[in-house]
Amino acid sequence: AMAAAGPGPGAGGAVKTLALVLEDEARRGGGGYCSGDTVSGQVLLELAGPLPLRGLRLEAAGRARVAWSESPGAVPGAGTWGVAVRAPGPGPRREAEVRYLDIRQSLLRDPPEGEENLILLDGRHEFPFSFQLPQEPLVTSFTGKYGSIQYYVKAVLERPAVPDQSVQTELQIISHIDVSSPALLTPVLRSQEKMVGCWFFTSGPVSLSAKIERKGYCNGEAIPIYAEIENCSSRLIVPKAAIFQTQTYLASGKTKTFRQMVANVRGNHIASGSTDTWNGKTLKIPPVSPSILDCCIIRVEYSLAVYIHIPGAKKLMIEMPVVIGTIPCIGFSSRNSSITSQFSMDMSWLALTMPEHPEAPPNYADVVSEEEFSRHVPAYPPPIDCEEQLCCPVFAYIQEFRFQPPPLYSEIDPHPTDVEEVQPVSFML
Repeated sequence: AMAAAGPGPGAGGAVKTLALVLEDEARRGGGGYCSGDTVSGQVLLELAGPLPLRGLRLEAAGRARVAWSESPGAVPGAGTWGVAVRAPGPGPRREAEVRYLDIRQSLLRDPPEGEENLILLDGRHEFPFSFQLPQEPLVTSFTGKYGSIQYYVKAVLERPAVPDQSVQTELQIISHIDVSSPALLTPVLRSQEKMVGCWFFTSGPVSLSAKIERKGYCNGEAIPIYAEIENCSSRLIVPKAAIFQTQTYLASGKTKTFRQMVANVRGNHIASGSTDTWNGKTLKIPPVSPSILDCCIIRVEYSLAVYIHIPGAKKLMIEMPVVIGTIPCIGFSSRNSSITSQFSMDMSWLALTMPEHPEAPPNYADVVSEEEFSRHVPAYPPPIDCEEQLCCPVFAYIQEFRFQPPPLYSEIDPHPTDVEEVQPVSFML
């Protein structure tokens, strides 16, 4: 990273270039610095002629800042007949600041004894610098709606009789979050149900259950969503999922919140009386700031919401907390390969294997005794009315055949056909 400044006011053309180069950040690919890291670089100064200097200092600073103006409120009794009116202009301003970094060092040697200034000859001059960031955790750099967390390195050129000239560059700081921590590996499950209707005419409930296999993810990862939606209402519904970012700012005892959607995915329409299952529907995390949970005036949190738009009714929503980390989880898939079996819609029966040779069923006499058979089958079937027969033409006779013996088991078809019929079988996942 390099920052440069041209000649300052009153420079007289003596200062051609003042630049600041961060070597480490360029070598790290712009990934940012962590607490305890060493920041090194150079201040480059190019002169068109001899220049007297009082000093050249380096400053490194970092702070979180929050500021917003409250909406104008109503002033009771300010209007005619004591009616409350809205106060003119913006409301009170809220501000807060927290400092995380403050380092200063001189880059010039002391002037010769008896002289106040140091004379630099024309040409190019390089002043290397190096300092260590504090070991205490530093909060991740962030710029939001009502505040920011920023770090910078600045070089200040002090000259006699003219204003100081400076150049600065931003220092990207990252506070690592390992999503392999046990607290972020726990699954999150939510369920909710909503009755749909107008006034006292209800058409039925819409139920929603959703689960994610862990709480922590990193940028670029796809979150598998497991969900089950049941539509018992009379309306056509549409399930959706989205990742929301919530920024919370605190100042002067007040809180300001800003919420925005950063990614979303849409499911299929679900007709009345139907159900739908998401067996790992993916939602990819876009490049966003990691979660910020350790700053006392700025918090950045994420949540995954699964929600249903219901025409003519308030949407049904489930929100599950998500932490966006920086260190990805290694080997998570093998550790949680049985996630589906832990969810309400168990698909473990798909893993069962069929035996190579079918096994004969048990003997009928071993299952149903003669006494039980005579107890459940009446000697004379009761008379059936014609109207009842129209209502239930099949179920009226079910009891009679409940304990009838099955046909003798045989692996050879007793009634072979010339044409082989193939019945396709499909599994709905």
